[in-house]
Amino acid sequence: MFALLHRSKGGIVHDPQSAESGVSLPPRETRQASSVTLDASGRTLEGYAAVFGQETRIKDFQEVVMPGAFSASLGRNDVLALVDHDPAKVLGRTRSGTLQLREDAKGLQFSIAMPNTTLASDVLEMVKRGDVGGCSFAFMVPPGGEKWQGRRRELRAVNLMEISIVSAWPAYSGTSVQARAKLPPKAMALQRYLGTL
Repeated sequence: MFALLHRSKGGIVHDPQSAESGVSLPPRETRQASSVTLDASGRTLEGYAAVFGQETRIKDFQEVVMPGAFSASLGRNDVLALVDHDPAKVLGRTRSGTLQLREDAKGLQFSIAMPNTTLASDVLEMVKRGDVGGCSFAFMVPPGGEKWQGRRRELRAVNLMEISIVSAWPAYSGTSVQARAKLPPKAMALQRYLGTL
């Protein structure tokens, strides 16, 4: 049986949930990112769970996520949006449409339609206050999905399992999470107009 492992900036951490549940899971890795910004208020969180081309130090090696690394798993996997990688703290998922993911030139962009729960309200408040540490993603690397050059690892293709809003220190900087509300049409038109000035 495989124990679930988290490799974070500080190293590999054993996930006791997989061992206690008796579920046989392959190892997975997590990466965290920071630079949390607030756009507005509302029940939607948006931002970047990963930024392409940004090197970060992971224990004793450098790592960079390459453009296109998530493309194969975006339409295929049911990806979860969690709090602190805790499967008991679900904010949304792609299967239900409450989590939307896409790659653009910057990285892995997300939008979560937050549920009307105490947990989601707490997360929204923490984002608005600027208390959230950042975003993160959990993944497995398929054969051929990475390229090593000395102590530098390029992630070229990963199987994305989940993204998380994290309350602690992230490994990757440059990602963002924003709270926003859907604006009425007149307010959206005014916002577009003001953006042209």
